[in-house]
Amino acid sequence: MLFGAIEAGGTKFVCGIGDETGQVYERISFPTTIPDEVFGRVINFFQDKNIQALGVGAFGPVNLDPQSPAYGHITSTPKPYWKNVDVVGTLKTHFNIPIGFDTDVNAAALGELKWGAAKGLDSCIYMTVGTGIGVGAVVEGKLVHGLIHPEMGHTLIRRHPGDVFVGNCPYHRDCLEGMAAGPAIEKRWGKKGQELAGDEKVWELEAYYLAQGVANFLLTLSTKKVIVGGGVAKQRQLFPLIQKNVQMLLNGYIAHEMILSNIGDYIVPPSLGDNAGLCGALALANEAFH
Repeated sequence: MLFGAIEAGGTKFVCGIGDETGQVYERISFPTTIPDEVFGRVINFFQDKNIQALGVGAFGPVNLDPQSPAYGHITSTPKPYWKNVDVVGTLKTHFNIPIGFDTDVNAAALGELKWGAAKGLDSCIYMTVGTGIGVGAVVEGKLVHGLIHPEMGHTLIRRHPGDVFVGNCPYHRDCLEGMAAGPAIEKRWGKKGQELAGDEKVWELEAYYLAQGVANFLLTLSTKKVIVGGGVAKQRQLFPLIQKNVQMLLNGYIAHEMILSNIGDYIVPPSLGDNAGLCGALALANEAFH
């Protein structure tokens, strides 16, 4: 059974063909430019693939309420040209098949739960740290939705006493995304993260902020795994620093062996690598089909 998958990111779209086991057979990617251009490339990719359902994980905020006239839309995004774009409606005009739709990070969390680092568990969060910070969550086997959907990347955090950077979020300045996403790193230090790989103070400060987010998410949702992906998280020296800071912040309050003794197995990179979002979109397609 063939499914289509779209990881609709703010920087790039990734489209793929796969099946109900999470196997990806084919994938392409291209920049997220203007909607007409992007949808043209998406439709061209899928039109002869004989897919039976399509899953979409999109950057947001998005409308996930099936009863709303704006269901399937990207809503209040700061990304130019994409505010109030009807993603699901546009795809339905070309593909008369079931379409599953959620946030890109919820999709990645679902993919990692089914086939990746959280396989066999019933809960996890997936935090992506890149152009922005997004967090998806599965709790008791179900994706977390609500008034809209989790926007934990904009969690309010404590500023480091020695950090004078004003923050990069246009809405909140020094929220988690404003202090720790890729553009914040570049603005604070004057170089992109990959150019700062050997600078310890950069990653110690980054871990200080990311660990606050992880500790907040753990205290709120108590998931059984925390997965950290995205371009910034490819700096693997971050993981022991985040783990150490989370232990310091929690200060023994959560007296569970995963936090006290096995935190290296609790806060982890995605097992599915760069396919986490695409595999999650396949899972959304499978759910929509059934």
